[in-house]
Amino acid sequence: MPRTLDEIDLRILRVLQQDGRRTNAEIAEAVGLSPTPCLRRIRLLEEEGVIRRYVALLDAAQLGLGLSVFVRVWLKGQDADSVSSFIAAVRRTPEIVECHLMAGDCDYILRVVSRDMDDYRRFQMERLSGLPGILNFKTDIPMQLVKWSTELPI
Repeated sequence: MPRTLDEIDLRILRVLQQDGRRTNAEIAEAVGLSPTPCLRRIRLLEEEGVIRRYVALLDAAQLGLGLSVFVRVWLKGQDADSVSSFIAAVRRTPEIVECHLMAGDCDYILRVVSRDMDDYRRFQMERLSGLPGILNFKTDIPMQLVKWSTELPI
């Protein structure tokens, strides 16, 4: 069972979620610690897997990937081979940036990024429809992004 995080750990995590490039000295000052104990806590949070990794968040539109769609997927079967083949193929497909196993109507929901509708349609015909185990899929196209955040409410 993971240890309980105290308020100082949570403050460190809040600071890192807002800007992961801050120096240890800046983080320590922001959370009210001296640098050495702050660094010890950060290293422990990393070792425990609370902090999984550090990344740069990119602006998809500025990189020419302005369309994000959601695809509801139904599989032909729920056996281990069908599911693992589908998951392995999804993991090898860079246009699929999220994949969630669902309870409810569909089996999975995918978030797919592409340049535009023509690019997505090409992806759908050439790649998505060929993923193993798919019985059916439906694409939902969001009209407006209302909120997007990577910060967890801690």
